[in-house]
This record gives sequence, structure tokens and C-alpha cells, in this order.
Amino acid sequence: MNITLLSDMAADGFGDRVVIGSRAGGITAAQLRSQAAAGAGLIAGAGAQAVVYLAVNGPAFPLAMFAAARAGVPLVPVNYRLGREQLDALLANHPSALGIADSQHAHILERAGLQVLTTEQWLDEVGRAAPTSGPDDGDVPIDGDPPAVIIYTSGTTAAPKGVLLRHENLSSYVLGSVEFANADESEAALVSVPPYHIAAVANVLSNLYAGRRTLVLEQFTPEQWLQTVRDERVTNALVVPTMLSRIVEATGDTSVPSLRNLAYGGAPMPSRIIEQALALWPEVGFVNAYGLTETSSTITVLGPDDHRAALSDADERVRARLGSVGRALPGVEIEIRADDGTPLPAGRVGRICVAGEQVSAEYAGVGRVVDERGFFDTRDKGFLDDDGFLFVGGRADDTIIRGAENIAPAEIEDVMLRHPDVLDVAVVGVPDEEWGQRIEAVVVVRPGAVRDADVLRDYVRTALRSSKTPDRIAYWDEVPRTETGKLVRRHVVERLVSTAEPITASGR
Repeated sequence: MNITLLSDMAADGFGDRVVIGSRAGGITAAQLRSQAAAGAGLIAGAGAQAVVYLAVNGPAFPLAMFAAARAGVPLVPVNYRLGREQLDALLANHPSALGIADSQHAHILERAGLQVLTTEQWLDEVGRAAPTSGPDDGDVPIDGDPPAVIIYTSGTTAAPKGVLLRHENLSSYVLGSVEFANADESEAALVSVPPYHIAAVANVLSNLYAGRRTLVLEQFTPEQWLQTVRDERVTNALVVPTMLSRIVEATGDTSVPSLRNLAYGGAPMPSRIIEQALALWPEVGFVNAYGLTETSSTITVLGPDDHRAALSDADERVRARLGSVGRALPGVEIEIRADDGTPLPAGRVGRICVAGEQVSAEYAGVGRVVDERGFFDTRDKGFLDDDGFLFVGGRADDTIIRGAENIAPAEIEDVMLRHPDVLDVAVVGVPDEEWGQRIEAVVVVRPGAVRDADVLRDYVRTALRSSKTPDRIAYWDEVPRTETGKLVRRHVVERLVSTAEPITASGR
């Protein structure tokens, strides 16, 4: 199923409804279809084999996605924050692409030899051509199931890899998680992630299919987010944990009278922050979503009822689920496996493996990376409880090996984040001649808080055994994270090693 069918269904079902942008002057479902058809004609006329998008999120993005789909070529949203060397290498993979970029990044695509339209030119040209375009004008016959979108992984641990998301993968995700036209005309979704993140792609498709208007916040600040929610009467929103932390800590008016549901994901959510948010907005339904680029976005969901039950239930097993990412979506299978591939029972920590039609697990130049049963190893570690709730414990590659003991940094980080003065933390393994690796932590504290490493180490030791207490604690102004909140551990290790500061309170 081509994703253009989702757009066609929206145009036929609620064509006059604004689905992109502000209530006044936004793009309707019918206009989205006709303008995408016009865009497909431009792409075909340029002889482009792909559409490279190098800009912030905005109306040009969904139009580029559906235009590329109608033209039978993939959309390639690119991270404009990459360095020149990475950008040039990535763009070299798409020499015959049509480029769409904002004015400040257009020269990067021109340097790569691409035909380039600015986002303003793109919107203007498809807008002018659209009135003469019917539903099928500009569409190119498509053979098989080509990639709809190619997303390059963040490159937090290595060079970015191109993940191929085919129409069938994306359509399966939408059909398995959203009911067609189930949103009221008044509903609006605010998305605060960049276009090169899978959540941006998934939210365009799922909100359109539901009939919900989508807005984007190009430059996030907690004050701007709160004001936009109120001004646009936003009912649904998506944030990453670092954003939610800043929102609930904001001073001034934090009221969100129209907000019904708030989804978060992309990185682990400190339990202290979600508990604070639940107390701040008791009428809002919170949703924790876990997924990867390779799985076409969400594969598990912890819904509003799960959140409320975990907060109020006396059963510790139920309360613990506030730290989970919920249960698998329909059509998604999850297995926890040992390093040798043996399936593990409930409660045992292992590698999270997933299968289903929405799972792409396909890389450019490599192919699909699945086993004989179609399971993809996410390289995340975690466990399932007896009722199928998934608990994620960080990346397998993040494991600290101190002596003969394997230590999950996420476990230590979760404890440290419970301290009332700690705003952010990163725990890593640093090379050590005696132990192989030693545990070091970087901490960001509230303004005015006392920076006492001994006190914080004692705090960790009360919850975990001494072998899991950091050897050194460094205090930084911020922890390196991507725009979507993912911790870049290698940058932490590099800086800690380069500074070579004396170990603080290393005694055990």
C-alpha cells in the first residue's frame, strides 16, 4: 500500500479540513493532495531519483513527502546539524536528487551539484501549479514497493547509515495504530521534532489519517511551546524527555486547557519528571512511545490508563510500569534474547528483538538485517514483565564492563536523576588499567545547588551496591544530546578522557 493512498483517503473523506499549519491559512487535505500531485510533476520533470530535504520542519516537509511518493522516488530528510564532511558524504549518495532547502542551507546542496529549490520556492511552485492538477496528475506508475523515505541514523556512535522505509512499512504502522478519521475537526497536534527524525514522518502520516491538524514548532523553548498550545488550542502534542523536563520546570503560566494527550519518547524519561508532569496536568493523558527508525516509529505504547494506574496502584509491580514503555502494538512481536539468540523468559534482561510488517530493518547498501524468523535485533537491552510490559535498559553497546561485572549505565542514571538537585546525567565507562573500565558520571544540577560529589555518590550507594557507584563525578553545564534527546555517550567519554581530571572521592 502506497502512502499516497492515505492522502487520497483524507482528501476524499474530509477534503475541506485544514490538516497542515495554523487554523487560518493552513493547508486542507484536498490542497495537500493537489499540491503534492503538482510537486510530483516537478520532480518527474527534473528527472530526479530522490528528493533531499535540508531544512527545518514546516509545511514544505509533508508536501515534499507526498510529492516524492507520487513521483515514485524516496524523500531523504537530512540532518542540517551534521558537519561538512558528513553532509558531503551523505549527499554523494544521491547525485540525481532534487534538493529542497531553507535559504541558509541551500548552498550545501548546490555545493553537492543538486538542483535546488528553497522551501519558499517549493511552496510557491506547487501552490501555483496545483489548481490545474487533479488527484492523479503527476503520479508516476510504481513497480514493487520502493523506499518511501530514507532516514540516516543520527551517527551518535558511528557514521550515519541510511535506513530504507518502504511504503508497506509506513502504511502498516499507520493502519496498526490509528483509526481512520477518528479525530474531531477541532483537534490539533503539535510536533516538536526535526524532519529527519522518524517521529516527524510518522506524525505527518498518522495525524493526517486520523484527520487531525498538525503544527510544528521549529525552534523549541518551553515558553513558546506553552504559548503555542494555548494559542492554537492544541489537543495532542509530542515531545522528547528533555523538552518535557524544561516545560514542567518553566516559570510563569504552565496551563494547557486544550491539551488532551501528550506523547513522549526518543530517550529514557526520568520517573521524577513524568510524576511531576502528571501532577501538574492531571487531566492530560500521557503516552510513552518506544520505537526506532528501523521499526517505522512506535512499536510499544504505555497509554494514559497505564500511567494513572502506575501512579495510584498500591501494587509495586503496577507502580513499576511507570518506568516501562508499555506493550506491543497490534502486529508487532517482541522477544527478549540472550547474546546467543536464546529467547529469555519474563523478567530476564536481554536484547530486545522485534518483528512485524512495519519493521524495515533495511539499510542502504546492506539489505535487511533480520534473522530467519524475521526478527530485528534493536541492540537495546531490556525485559518483559509477566503482563508483557517492556522495560528498556539502554543500548547493549553502552554496557560498562568493570572487572568481570557488566553494568548498565541506565540503572545508575535512573537513581541519580531521583536526586532533587540533579537535572541531567550521563554515566559512562572510561578506560582503566586496573579494572578495564571505571564508572564516571557527568551531572547537571539546578542553579544554586551545591556541587558535592561525595554526597551524590553516597546517594547512589544507598540504592545500589558500591561497585555501581561512580568513581568520578564531573559537573558540567550541559550533557551532549541530539535534538531528539538522545545522549551522545562517545562525546562524554572523549571529553572526560581528554580532561584527565583527578578522580573525585574514588574510595569504595
